[in-house]
Amino acid sequence: MISCTRCKTPLNTQALNTFALAPCPSCNEPIRADVYAALFRKLPSGHSGTPLQGEQEASCFYHPAKKAAVACSACGRFLCALCDVDLNDRHLCPACLEKGKTKRRIKNLENHRVCYDTVALSIAFISSLFVWPTILSAPIVLYMVIRYWKAPGSIIPRSKIRFVLAFLIAGLQIVGWILVFGGLMTS
Repeated sequence: MISCTRCKTPLNTQALNTFALAPCPSCNEPIRADVYAALFRKLPSGHSGTPLQGEQEASCFYHPAKKAAVACSACGRFLCALCDVDLNDRHLCPACLEKGKTKRRIKNLENHRVCYDTVALSIAFISSLFVWPTILSAPIVLYMVIRYWKAPGSIIPRSKIRFVLAFLIAGLQIVGWILVFGGLMTS
């Protein structure tokens, strides 16, 4: 329910989405409220869990009065329909889900990723501006390209062009150092 910000009186639906200021029916404060149609949609009811019928049935670890529906795939605790989190055909309890999220053991719960292709390209490019750091950065970039080539990239799919460019820049830097040291050895 949408209410007036001043007097907290509920607003009727005629006061919503008017594209102009309208007076509050109670305090006459000018108000404009824009809402989405989803606000008026009725929410589907969720699972509340089945109550236990007798003493022979297993109960939920978190809700002892509810009948267990499944066991947690990670810890084995019995879970009711309310506690069960179905994730890629695995049933997890809330504690295991949180532990998997904080320790990053559940791949589908990632909320950020390191884009190693961008890191490798940045190191290769920035170090080439100062020349001397390339003696250390070029092998590091080559290692990163080889090590993280198959690692999950950005959450938004993109090509491997950054890895290719980083590899080429680092390769040219190493060839340059070989030519410099080779020239010093022959003179």
